[in-house]
Amino acid sequence: MLDRSPGEPLSPAREFGEEIKAAREARGWTQEQLAEALHCGQPYVSKVERGEQLASAAFAMQCDRVFGTPGTYTRMRQRAADAGYPRWFIPFLLLEREARAVCDYSRVFVLGILQTREYAEAIFRAAHPEETDAEIEARVEERLRRRELFDSPKPPSMWVILHESTLWSNVGGPDVMRAQLEHLLVVAESPHITLQVFPATGPTPARGSSFSLFTRQDKTDVLYEETYTQGQTNEVEQVVTEARSAFDRLRADALSLDDSLTLIRNVLEAYTHEHLPRPVSRDMDKVQLLRGEQRPMRRIRPQPRTLLRYRPRPRQ
Repeated sequence: MLDRSPGEPLSPAREFGEEIKAAREARGWTQEQLAEALHCGQPYVSKVERGEQLASAAFAMQCDRVFGTPGTYTRMRQRAADAGYPRWFIPFLLLEREARAVCDYSRVFVLGILQTREYAEAIFRAAHPEETDAEIEARVEERLRRRELFDSPKPPSMWVILHESTLWSNVGGPDVMRAQLEHLLVVAESPHITLQVFPATGPTPARGSSFSLFTRQDKTDVLYEETYTQGQTNEVEQVVTEARSAFDRLRADALSLDDSLTLIRNVLEAYTHEHLPRPVSRDMDKVQLLRGEQRPMRRIRPQPRTLLRYRPRPRQ
């Protein structure tokens, strides 16, 4: 029997939870018995059944194992996870999940799957000022769930190029940006993620807007781009080839992997010591000094700590 008022709309998470509850009760199991079979805690099962939390992908897979269903709950859970996204964004999600490789150039914001909770919330609040806290929180949760991709047995390799302007965008304020930059430094340690920064003082970018290239398991490529109102995929060979060429030029003109991470650390330090940081002048020779190669200098008297600013040397 459904544990809700007649006519009450059913959220995707609640609908999934009630299906799990029905399957459990059909076997005559308590929540504790199901939790034991799924190797999780009873409070988690309770939250899933009441729709307070959308089950994880791993939980759904375990349900398929326990109830002997051929991927039924996994697919049901995925539909529930996708329900909060606009229809035009679903192709992107499918490409992201099924790709063997992703190449992304981000011109304004950090790629969604790499965003922190606070950074994503700040973006959604700016884009949807009329929405309630609950609606914003739902959007944030949907975005964070995309991180499950990295927990899959074979996550895609990701090559992400961030324009330097994304580092100085001050999304959500200095505290939010500090946490976001720290998160980028952490994810860059993954063997599946390569991170580069395109310098603001570098050559003209080969492409002026953000885009993503997905390589599917059959090694075919798909271009994804977004307009102000929606996104679109494109598989036309000539268009995809031009986008691939543009990404290769962006990759060549971006800072090296080590210098990209050093720049992120420098910007992080600026956010740490300045209330409203601004793009800095960086000389990549001086960047090396930040990495532990400073010449010892004797101070005559104590001096306040100052933040050095750097500008990358133009590419030759």
